[in-house]
Amino acid sequence: MILAPFTLHRPESLAEALSLAAKLPDGGYDWIGGGTDLLQNYKNRLNAKDHVIALDRVPEMRGISAERIGAGERLAVISESAVVRERWPGLAEAITHVASPLIRNSGTLGGNLLVETRCYYFNQTPFWRGTKGSCMKAESDECLVVPQKEICYAAYSGDLAPILGVLSATLELASPAGTREVRIDEFYAGDGIRKNVKRADEIIVGVKVPAEASTLRAGYRKLRHRDALDYPEMGCAAALRLDPSGRIELLRAATTAVDVVPHFLDFSELMRGQEPDTAFAEVAAAMEERAQPKKNTSMPVGYRKKMVRVYLGRLLDDLRAGRTEGRIPAA
Repeated sequence: MILAPFTLHRPESLAEALSLAAKLPDGGYDWIGGGTDLLQNYKNRLNAKDHVIALDRVPEMRGISAERIGAGERLAVISESAVVRERWPGLAEAITHVASPLIRNSGTLGGNLLVETRCYYFNQTPFWRGTKGSCMKAESDECLVVPQKEICYAAYSGDLAPILGVLSATLELASPAGTREVRIDEFYAGDGIRKNVKRADEIIVGVKVPAEASTLRAGYRKLRHRDALDYPEMGCAAALRLDPSGRIELLRAATTAVDVVPHFLDFSELMRGQEPDTAFAEVAAAMEERAQPKKNTSMPVGYRKKMVRVYLGRLLDDLRAGRTEGRIPAA
């Protein structure tokens, strides 16, 4: 399918990118990193803009250190980084769940965090939407998942927000008006259209990961039809630290693809000092109850919701035992 026409801009610094954005019409442009999600939507004529600003030449969005990952870094580069594998092996392994090797070599960290919300009625060709009927996220004014005109129920389906959220990572945002930082667990809000607190003229420049994250056992598990390419039908992440007696000291959990935004809950205060078996069961049940999947993917709603408890329970058991999925070599 042929791309919708647009003018491509390729700034070579953050200042140039922001200056360019300030000169373009409001809502008349998109930022692009690897383009693995955006360009597919452009081919399907989904909210295509007249201008696209490529960020692959912006040096401020690159680099991997013990405290920060540039939002423009390719996913494959991050997963293969010695720094990431040593300090945050759960993140390195989570990245291997994203799509396929080809896409991970093109897609960026910032792009995955900002992946477009997905829905059976939205992610279709123009012909399909014209025959079946479009939705409020595309050409219509009504949601076809839950028929009404106020809320879009397209599901957030990024893989990396959950794992970075349980590691308490923070996003660096830049715009012509200045810079700010937002915790990932406070970044996502709204519905399938108004899906986060980022303004249109803002760029995610980098992701800061606190020193504490390297002391945690963390991981991500993903439910999907195939073990490649597919977006999550449900995904869950957790971070765990046990005290010397083997009881809970810190416990956080997160889910993706079971609501319009990812869910993050910190159970540390509630579960501190408890035996893991009891705590794990309660946390998995609480996250299952929090999940609100809708009939907007190919898997049954009830199954996706039930698998939150199953997958998260297995993940927590693996973290306690120090088991990994073996998707990356040991550091």
